[in-house]
Amino acid sequence: MSAVATYFRNIREAALTVFDGMSVSLSYLFRKPITVQYPDRTPEPILDMVPEGYRGILDVKTETCTACMACMRNCPVQCINIVVEKVGDPPKRMMTHFAINVAKCMFCGLCSESCPTGAIHHTKEFEGASNEFNDLVRFFVDEPVLPYKPPKKEKPKADKPKADTPKADTSAAAKQTADETAADKPVEPAAAPKKTETDGEPT
Repeated sequence: MSAVATYFRNIREAALTVFDGMSVSLSYLFRKPITVQYPDRTPEPILDMVPEGYRGILDVKTETCTACMACMRNCPVQCINIVVEKVGDPPKRMMTHFAINVAKCMFCGLCSESCPTGAIHHTKEFEGASNEFNDLVRFFVDEPVLPYKPPKKEKPKADKPKADTPKADTSAAAKQTADETAADKPVEPAAAPKKTETDGEPT
């Protein structure tokens, strides 16, 4: 093949390639746009559009935290740091530090699954951008906090069986006892018969 034929073949293939690529782009001019204009032109608030079960940035309710450290032990990247010390006189077990490094968190959900009271949980918040790396560490305890103690569950009381009403004893021994009791009672004298007009005088 001559050099001239190769030259014009390359021009034809380049034109076809550009046409194939532009045809895909031009087809989207006649389609309904699917881009979400975040954050000011959405049909509803962004947080309402986030699906249920979304694992966003972690949050902690210190009022229900038992300081059991199950979340810290189960975290695969060790982004949770909890410190428990004995404070006061008499010394009490107090939680003095609770911090989560959002920059290291991989949002796996293992910490929230192992929490017995649900104190640590994922939120729908996803806007964690910051200009300072240290701002990505979130602290949840400003002063020593007494860990939460869940109330003890009372065992349900079993219903006591109703006492059966005593049945009349019809045995021979019971009859004999009743006869003896009747025999012990004093016999009252019989009342004298009343005289009538037809009765004669005694002789």
